[in-house]
Amino acid sequence: QVQLVESGGGLVQAGDSLRLSCAASGRTFSTTSMGWFRQAPGKEREFVAGITRSGTFTNYADSVKGRFTISRDNAKNTVDLQMNNLKPEDTAVYYCTVVSGVLATPNPSGSWGPGTQVTVSS
Repeated sequence: QVQLVESGGGLVQAGDSLRLSCAASGRTFSTTSMGWFRQAPGKEREFVAGITRSGTFTNYADSVKGRFTISRDNAKNTVDLQMNNLKPEDTAVYYCTVVSGVLATPNPSGSWGPGTQVTVSS
């Protein structure tokens, strides 16, 4: 079982950048695809970005393509999300988790960490 803790959120202005990081514990981290999801107030949790276990392939929601980049470091058991040109609609709590079907139909398949709040002001 992979346990996760997200960090790096904050309050920024539209157009700014943030880098989120997810620290994972557990010996199986390098054998699992990972992803970032987010949940805005009053909305369902949604897929943002995913990455295969080797880091070779990635997948993004249309709303963040070209602005967000997911990466991972299996030696450090971390998965990061670089977010550029942030928009107010990116405001949400961001979570990382194990993902199945990351390149086709991404589905969270692991436990959730506490998340990290991202707030983008206009």
